[in-house]
Amino acid sequence: MRALFVVLKPLCFLALLGYCPSATIRPKEGWQVYSSAQDADGRCICTVVAPEQNLCSRDAKSRQLRQLLEKIQNMSQSIEVLNLRTQRDFQYVMKMESQMKGLRSKFRQIESNRRTLLTKNFQELKGKMNELQPLIPVLEQYKTDATLISHFKEEIKNLSLVLTAIQEEIGAYDYEELQQRVLGLEGRLRNCMNKLTCGKLMKITGPITVKTSGTRFGAWMTDPQASPKNNKVWYMDSYTNNKIVREYKSVSDFVSGVELRTYNLPFHWAGTNHVVYNGSLYYNKYQSNIIVRYSFESGRVMTQRALESAGFHNVYPYTWGGFSDIDLMADELGLWAIYATNQNAGNIVISQLDPLTIQVLNSWNTEYSKRNAGESFMICGTLYITNSHLTGAKVYYSYSTKTSTYEYMDIPIHNQYFHMSMLDYNARDRALYGWNNGHQVLFNVTLFHIIKTDDES
Repeated sequence: MRALFVVLKPLCFLALLGYCPSATIRPKEGWQVYSSAQDADGRCICTVVAPEQNLCSRDAKSRQLRQLLEKIQNMSQSIEVLNLRTQRDFQYVMKMESQMKGLRSKFRQIESNRRTLLTKNFQELKGKMNELQPLIPVLEQYKTDATLISHFKEEIKNLSLVLTAIQEEIGAYDYEELQQRVLGLEGRLRNCMNKLTCGKLMKITGPITVKTSGTRFGAWMTDPQASPKNNKVWYMDSYTNNKIVREYKSVSDFVSGVELRTYNLPFHWAGTNHVVYNGSLYYNKYQSNIIVRYSFESGRVMTQRALESAGFHNVYPYTWGGFSDIDLMADELGLWAIYATNQNAGNIVISQLDPLTIQVLNSWNTEYSKRNAGESFMICGTLYITNSHLTGAKVYYSYSTKTSTYEYMDIPIHNQYFHMSMLDYNARDRALYGWNNGHQVLFNVTLFHIIKTDDES
């Protein structure tokens, strides 16, 4: 998580389940992926479940191959010992050869002068024979080693035949080819993981309390479109009668209260459902259905546009009120507005907005009453709605803009401080930002993914 290193300090890891070298990979297989910003211990998690969860590690062929490889390794070590022994004994043989040549010369001298040199040469010959005596057990050891080496050669020959047969059964791959295949598949999987964007919400954990400040109602946020080095935090206290936005360089500075800059907006805001997106603040202008786009870089309003037919000023708020009629949010797919209209009988309308012009690009009418919603947030083009802003709240309903279908859900969310007045998803951090009764909190989300890949083998 790039914007929250100071608070979360995650350690990311990857778990592969049901995956083995001998598994056959078919074209367009599906990898099922659960990704989570952090687990209960503060670590980033991404668990991958392969499409076929076989038990190849306990497969008979794999076990037999492993046993044979271990046997060959043991034999190789024994042969290495024999090789060292042979090198040692070779020194004795060289010495024996030299001594034998010396004996041959002595015998010739004896032949030429038997009488005068017999006694002297006999003593020398006896001494040489005594020196050669230790070579006799060496030669006996050579005979034993030769028999053992012959036995090893025969065993290796038999093992090679068995290995060849097993290799043909599993698809004519040798060990190195299988190893390269595994590395290649793991590389492809990691590339897929790096490209993960969208998924279905499965679980919400937390919250982590980042800071306690302000009134019961407010909003705080980071920019999901910012660069990895830009971890600025923006803070907007209260749901009305305020125009001051406080900017902090990082989450650490936010916790410490070290302000980088303050902005005095030209209009008061309504509600707490603002969003910072690509360097601009989007908020609902007080007592209107007008959406304002304010640029932090230029310090001025870039665009403002009325959201046609949208109710405002507590006509269709969330269950807690607070002029929360229009909820602006962003996810992996862009900028969104959540509101209700008379034409849709007070039920929630989802509109995707052009970030530059604030024009509505497309809209979806749901059948969920805006007044019965506690809070809502978008993830990957799907709107998730909680059934309350109080203790016991849960994500109860979701609507997919991709399929124009809805689903009832039951995902608990721990409302630690009893009153939630702001809940927004940040796609860069994979976390929910919340304002929980004067506490700025973060919730972790776990998403479910299915990735389709083409076989490159």
